Amino acid sequence: MSPVSGAVPTTIIVFGLALAAYALLMTAMNRRVGLVLLVALGVLEILLIVLVAIIAARLVGGGRPASLPTLIGYLIATPLVPVIAGLWGAMERSRWGPTVVAVAGLVAAVLMVRLHEIWPVIGV
Repeated sequence: MSPVSGAVPTTIIVFGLALAAYALLMTAMNRRVGLVLLVALGVLEILLIVLVAIIAARLVGGGRPASLPTLIGYLIATPLVPVIAGLWGAMERSRWGPTVVAVAGLVAAVLMVRLHEIWPVIGV
């Protein structure tokens, strides 16, 4: 089996961690969620959708992980993380809004590692 392009999951991990660091900086500076954080969440969302499409194409092509239901659950839930974080962070008008965005960045990075554990063909 050839691996799914490792560039996309690796980019998601790096971008998610960078987003988390920036969002935590905004929390420390007592700032609210602004346009920069929302755009960054949008970029993370696009990256996650691209990865879901790549994995779905791989599944349609005949590849099967050991735990298909778990993989499908992750594929459904993963793109929801930035959307929910964006809504929640924007509604939270205190300094803790960026913390919600930071958690989303960390969750996206961890989900990439977990997806790789479920199906090693997903390169990280």
